[in-house]
Amino acid sequence: MRRDASTRAGYDRATVDALLDALLPRLPARRAALVGLSGLQASGKSTLAAQLAAAARERGIATEVLGLDDFYLGRRDRAVLARDVHALLATRGVPGTHDVALILETVTALRDASPRHPARIPRFDKGSDTRLPPSRWRHVTSPPRLILLEGWCVGVPAEAQRALARAVNALELREDPDARWRTWVNARLGGEYAALWRRFDALIMLEAPGFEVVSRWRGEPERELRRRGAPRAMSRAALRRFLMHYERLSRHALRALPALADIVVTLDASRRVRRIRS
Repeated sequence: MRRDASTRAGYDRATVDALLDALLPRLPARRAALVGLSGLQASGKSTLAAQLAAAARERGIATEVLGLDDFYLGRRDRAVLARDVHALLATRGVPGTHDVALILETVTALRDASPRHPARIPRFDKGSDTRLPPSRWRHVTSPPRLILLEGWCVGVPAEAQRALARAVNALELREDPDARWRTWVNARLGGEYAALWRRFDALIMLEAPGFEVVSRWRGEPERELRRRGAPRAMSRAALRRFLMHYERLSRHALRALPALADIVVTLDASRRVRRIRS
């Protein structure tokens, strides 16, 4: 199946309906389904999750979307990890910088949600680099039929230990020469994250053509921020260093996830959908 849809304006309705048609038969009948949606940075995960949720609701299927980014540890907790484990853990994003226990608690709360016991959906404020207080979280008062969890490393398995020995970029070579950071991250991925992935009823992958395209995709909003003179806009050099934190697992995801995902959505370099495989 081929679709021509750009994520800049969202996916076309035929693509969204085709994905939903492929997904729904895989879901359990007697409880809320948990579905992972994985894709590299700036590949259109949030856009697709929102459109899938809207289309499902139109079919009478109550749906909630959880973003992995909303479960980041705040800067203070990451500062502790940076002090006690490795300095690179001050940067949010890699496995080990999320509150996986809170994700599981949230999924359970959604499945049991009621007006008397509403589920609360966390929100992370990237401007202040910390999670908003629970008083500002969204409340859900009835259990959904479908829960979508979207994120850049969702569903990604741990790497083989031998793969960790070789640095994949200058960041690892210079700032993690003994592989302590990447070994710790990989252990989290094979531990609490793997336990979360095993709870998925289905996994959808947005398959980018390669890691190299992420720099262009992720650079588009930064260029606009720089054009407007935004104070938090990253320079090209800062963006290159930032993306190096994710390169290892992004490349690993592109190798490993197509065989693990239930539905694979292949994108071209312009983020158009070229194929849906299920």
